[in-house]
Amino acid sequence: MRNRWIFDGHIAGIGTSSGLRAVVGMWQHSPFGAFADVMVQQPTGHRLLLAPTEAIAEFIFATYRFDDVQVADVRAVLADRILSVDAGPLAIRAVTGRRTLLGTALGMLPHRLAVHPRWLATVNPLASLVAAGAQTFGTAGSGRLEYYGVSDLHHVRSAVVSWDGADAGALAPVVPPVTFGFSSVPPRPSLARVRTTVVEGHDPVRR
Repeated sequence: MRNRWIFDGHIAGIGTSSGLRAVVGMWQHSPFGAFADVMVQQPTGHRLLLAPTEAIAEFIFATYRFDDVQVADVRAVLADRILSVDAGPLAIRAVTGRRTLLGTALGMLPHRLAVHPRWLATVNPLASLVAAGAQTFGTAGSGRLEYYGVSDLHHVRSAVVSWDGADAGALAPVVPPVTFGFSSVPPRPSLARVRTTVVEGHDPVRR
């Protein structure tokens, strides 16, 4: 069994005025190949994972916390600042905007440093001071550790979101924070360039 998994791609955090919140993962490189998944938290707090295969669903379910899992055709396309997501009952059409101040600052770091587990464990105490609810290192499910390395960040300027064909409301802050794991996405809807490293059985920072 492998004890380290690296996922490289983008994460979008979307909130709506109805209280539905979605975290879209678009992974260009991963142990499962290129894929997309969506974590949805309803206004009631119910947490649903939408994943494209059983194997991906099993891995994510073992790493994060959900109340339900649905294997569905998950499609997410990011092109020309337009994000289009179709995943079972969820549809999102969003427009990304300018780079955030944090994204500009992160872009000044060498990429290898910005995503390195040792760096992420070191700066974790400062992460929530920069972006409320954010963490760069923490404990995941199944005895795993997780490192979030963000190297760029853009605002989401507008979005149309529907659930089961019904309008989920206007774009709104991701409030309250999502509770799939130890970290939330920023309160302001955003799109992050990210590398996620999941470790099982040992901590590479201590090697």
